[in-house]
Amino acid sequence: MAHLNLRRPQNTSGDFYVDSTCIDCDTCRWMTPEVFNRAAGKSVVYHQPENELERLRSLQALLACPTSSIGTVEKPKDIKAAQLSFPIPVAENVYHCGYHSENSYGAASYLITRKEGNILVDSPRFTPPLVKRLEELGKIRYMYLTHRDDVADHQKFHDHFGCDRILHSDDITSDTRNVEIQLTGIAPYALDSDLLIIPVPGHSKGHTVLLYANNLFTGDHLAWSDSRQQLVGFPDVCWYSWSKQVESMRQLLKYDFEWVLPGHGRRYHADARTMHAQMEKCVAWMESI
Repeated sequence: MAHLNLRRPQNTSGDFYVDSTCIDCDTCRWMTPEVFNRAAGKSVVYHQPENELERLRSLQALLACPTSSIGTVEKPKDIKAAQLSFPIPVAENVYHCGYHSENSYGAASYLITRKEGNILVDSPRFTPPLVKRLEELGKIRYMYLTHRDDVADHQKFHDHFGCDRILHSDDITSDTRNVEIQLTGIAPYALDSDLLIIPVPGHSKGHTVLLYANNLFTGDHLAWSDSRQQLVGFPDVCWYSWSKQVESMRQLLKYDFEWVLPGHGRRYHADARTMHAQMEKCVAWMESI
């Protein structure tokens, strides 16, 4: 839990605050930008919530914070409503799980609901309020892991739901050696008629992305940058090969999608034509580095 005696002096006065344990993962700032911003290298509350919706969104950010660095001066009596609001709808049959994990440096995890069985995309924290809500939404059939960095509590979810985990063999570590489905090679893999896993080596050797309907779940491969106002890869955190990541990004020009849903970085939504133009701009920028 956040500690009032560690409250950062950059916070505006009022009930909500961020303490000094913040790791600058950006979760609260993209979830609730009307309340949270960045100052002196970490997140702060720059504007206290003024209505019920802003308060709910602030409590959602509080629950999602991977280091429990967001707190309130008064004990929130409406925290239960915020817990019940997860997973948060994003697109048709797609939800943001919240409850980010410090082990994944605050990466976002998503839920896809399908009659054939639901899919967790990367791992949130294994926490009772979220687990209960996932149970209510149906069976977890697969836990798809984009890459080695954002696996967090994958074992706990597997043990609880009996879901098959999916990860490329090039990203297997001692912690994931028992993953049930280990992909190989660089050819796209059709998990079902509406689910295509596309290898995109670069950030890591075994990084993949998942195309479901009009949604591309991109892990740490691709995201929107507010500062550059375009889609980007991340050269500063490319652990395997930047040239491979550029080529992988170029390969994504073959596909149509309208949502970019990353683990780190900001989401982006546009019609397919605009998205394609943004992807071309992204590739050109990456090639210029």
